[in-house]
Amino acid sequence: MNFASIPFTEAEPLLNWLELTEKLRAGHALPRAQVGDTFLRHADDTLLSRSAWIEGLGLAVKTATIFPGNAGKGKPTVNGGVCLYSPEDGTLQAVIDFHLVTKWKTAADSLLGASILARKDSRKILIVGSGTVAHSLREAYGALFPDAEFLVWSRTAANAEKLAAGDDRVSVATDLESAVGEADIITCATMSTEPIIKGDWLQPGQHLDLIGAYRIDMREADDTAISRARIFCDSRATVLGHIGEIQTPIDNGVIRETDVIADYYDLDSGNFARTSDDEITLFKNGGGAHLDLMTSTYIQEAWAKR
Repeated sequence: MNFASIPFTEAEPLLNWLELTEKLRAGHALPRAQVGDTFLRHADDTLLSRSAWIEGLGLAVKTATIFPGNAGKGKPTVNGGVCLYSPEDGTLQAVIDFHLVTKWKTAADSLLGASILARKDSRKILIVGSGTVAHSLREAYGALFPDAEFLVWSRTAANAEKLAAGDDRVSVATDLESAVGEADIITCATMSTEPIIKGDWLQPGQHLDLIGAYRIDMREADDTAISRARIFCDSRATVLGHIGEIQTPIDNGVIRETDVIADYYDLDSGNFARTSDDEITLFKNGGGAHLDLMTSTYIQEAWAKR
């Protein structure tokens, strides 16, 4: 069988953040994706597979193995790969590095939202968190806002210092409340289960990008933030009922499902939009498997043209 094996190091220089956001936009003009997740567990270890099928684009299965014990052996705790299949005959087109797809999908998902919802004159961007996703957010947002200055805040100050090291556009914030108050865009990528962004800190005109929460018991922003903002997400189907960031306020009567104004499948309707310079916009990045498929297709096309 003739298929491409696409590694991280060789493929990443071929990719462009703004190109990928346009690919994601175009992907949502196609028929709505079918998606499905499966979990298998053995003791502390997990096998997670996320599948998507988009008519006219293709099929993908992204599989991750999560072995927490690997950390003590000096090995990565998360491994995996993405299998991309042809929409015409179902043949395997590519096997792509898991970390490459995840990195580019996650940051580009938020970047597309910010390209529409954030004010065009945004010049100060706060990154909350200092892990792998935070580093990719610096790259992605820097491509969209090349003149922006960045702040980074982390519970682990040493990790924030590492992200800022050698980058004259990034400085470390020591007080989260003050950093939120001066930012035009707040992009949050933590593993928090309790809200760390307080709605009372938010200022008119800001854009809040929430990435970290992916389970029903996880949140990064409190009820005040949720209730003050106009709410958007990448996909209602993969956010509502699945992620605590939005579902918990719905369950507690703080907001209603109808307060989620639009997702990416509403792009052509005009509802996915900022309507004034003063409103606070909130985007929930749910990162569904359909986005992995769109990103994998973009990577495969870039690899084929190299």
